[in-house]
Amino acid sequence: MLLLITPENDIDNETELLNAFFDAGLEILHVRKPNKNYAQHMAYLSAINEAYHNRIVLHYQHDLAEDFMLKGIHIQEQPRIDLGEDFGLYVSRFTSQGYDVSTSFHHPSEIMFYAQIPLIYNLLSPVFTAISQPNMKGRSFDVTNIEVPVIGMGGVHAKNISHVKKLGYKGVGILGGVWNANDPLASIKTLISSTKKEF
Repeated sequence: MLLLITPENDIDNETELLNAFFDAGLEILHVRKPNKNYAQHMAYLSAINEAYHNRIVLHYQHDLAEDFMLKGIHIQEQPRIDLGEDFGLYVSRFTSQGYDVSTSFHHPSEIMFYAQIPLIYNLLSPVFTAISQPNMKGRSFDVTNIEVPVIGMGGVHAKNISHVKKLGYKGVGILGGVWNANDPLASIKTLISSTKKEF
């Protein structure tokens, strides 16, 4: 499994690139746009080919998942912590309608606390030192003994995907490896190919 996270701030021709990424075989897109309001999220999603909406996961403005028939929602670490005991109820609000729900962690020991909640996968970072956040040093977390699906993020590129699999991950998440590339489309195509070989 390969998922791509959008840059927080828009770049030139971003939605056109996303349509090209989906055409090339991108499985899942996480839309993380903390500075966009409800209407701006609507406009952004409307610029993406409707045929690909079922591959999109929202980090913000979760109610739009239903309006656009998206794949699901992602609950980031701090919002998950803030929900406290209500986290399970919030998740079930979406899973009961058939949407996938995921969340984020920065240490594997935390993941099993939520093992009884039906999350489709958990994002864990940083596996390696992230391209987009070089101050966050990679931890090479081994998740082979974790029974729920974990997606590895942070410093992942085509040449270390096999190492990510050996650490027990069920897929990889990408951010800087695509958006900081000189040719984002060529980069995503290489990553898609490399991921398919391993997962």
